[in-house]
Amino acid sequence: MALIIITGLSGAGKSRALNSLEDLGFYCADNMPPALIPKFAELCLQTNGKINNVAIVTDVRGGALFSGLFDNLDELKRQGGDYKILFLDCDDGVLIRRYKETRRKHPLLKPGGTIHDAITLEREMLRPARERADYIIDTSNLASAQLKERLTVLFCGDKMDSMLVNCISFGFKYGTPTEADLVFDVRCFPNPFYVDELKHLTGLDLPVKDYVFASDQTRHFVKMLYDMIDFLLPLYIKEGKSQLTVAIGCTGGRHRSVAIADALYRHELEKNVKVTVSHRDIQKG
Repeated sequence: MALIIITGLSGAGKSRALNSLEDLGFYCADNMPPALIPKFAELCLQTNGKINNVAIVTDVRGGALFSGLFDNLDELKRQGGDYKILFLDCDDGVLIRRYKETRRKHPLLKPGGTIHDAITLEREMLRPARERADYIIDTSNLASAQLKERLTVLFCGDKMDSMLVNCISFGFKYGTPTEADLVFDVRCFPNPFYVDELKHLTGLDLPVKDYVFASDQTRHFVKMLYDMIDFLLPLYIKEGKSQLTVAIGCTGGRHRSVAIADALYRHELEKNVKVTVSHRDIQKG
């Protein structure tokens, strides 16, 4: 039985993730106290195959009960159960905007306090869960359809335990992606932004791709990038890592980084690796 433990910041999209997994055939439960997880998993296993995939959301709404999360997950392990932890993260500014739009109360908001204070406290409470997570998804710039696509790749492939590679393009002027494991700076390569007929295109357009890869330095870099990722993936898998996020950054995140991240994505597809690609800043500027 595949058991996914979903946790993360309030407002980061845990309900959206749960709904997406339910659409994908998972039996889903929201706001479950950690102490009930081992027993719930045991009951699911006793259905004789009627429940094969389970997703459970547990988070700080459980109050003091949430602090026992890992004791209960360790108990689940001792009983022979297995699980993966999916942690949903999000930028503070986006979380604050979402709370203002929905007018919902943050579960840790104290009288006289601010949403920012509540988010800071929640991050500290969730830090051990984030450190032990098998998968981390930053939903700051993900639409619902993109989140569902990411979850589909993660949990509906042929190999639940295989490595997932996330290729992200971004612009340094907007900050480095918080979920990145490896960051590559491609600002040193020729910039299509300064070519009038390319300026308003993106790295997904063929003329920009041709311009970016016309440079010997870019082609040499990309070859070394392929070799490095191909070398590292088996080592990360041996270590037990389930997800690798490779971030490619240029100045604005519209041209060079997009073309190179897309090329890395296509290379990993050819290698039969589970891989996703997202272009965080392609619509900005």
